[in-house]
Amino acid sequence: MKETILQKATDMFLTLGYKSVTMDDIANEMGISKKTIYLHYANKNELVEASTTSLFITIAEGIDEICTLGYNSIEEIFIIRKFLMKHLNNETASPFFQLQKFFPQTFSALRQKQFEKMHTCMTESIEKGIRDGLYRTDLDVDFTSRIYFTGLTGIKDSDIFPHSVYDINAVTRQFLEYHLRAITTESGQSQLKEVLKKY
Repeated sequence: MKETILQKATDMFLTLGYKSVTMDDIANEMGISKKTIYLHYANKNELVEASTTSLFITIAEGIDEICTLGYNSIEEIFIIRKFLMKHLNNETASPFFQLQKFFPQTFSALRQKQFEKMHTCMTESIEKGIRDGLYRTDLDVDFTSRIYFTGLTGIKDSDIFPHSVYDINAVTRQFLEYHLRAITTESGQSQLKEVLKKY
């Protein structure tokens, strides 16, 4: 029951937002009493934390699996992006804005874990791209990895990219192209063109 509650809560949080969804909403959706939820989760904060931790683990394991499939470093980024969209309900910004605003400690812990995971993955991906001749050999790998994370999270800032004007998925694709054009070799540029047609 605990895992079922967690899965349902996570689905609802991603669809409607971490603040918007109440414990009553989850109980009603599942056809159980709120008391049953409290048998497994002491309060909403605990449920939100469990939800974000579970989601992070699922995504981290999925990314690790993708990285073993042998794609080149450019296509790999787009495959990971597609995977993230699937598991984050197309990554609408509202749930994570609510998480940041109303559950700041949970958000901060999640962001740190995201950075550590992304930094490790991107460092390995960039090094692979350099070895394969797709990325420039003069890149500062650590800087490039960090600026990638900063850009990817920065484009979700609704003050800079208002959601009424910018579609988050379109902006993310534009950012990926912008980033990759800056670091690819001539061979990498050709590969990027093919990947952009495919995705």
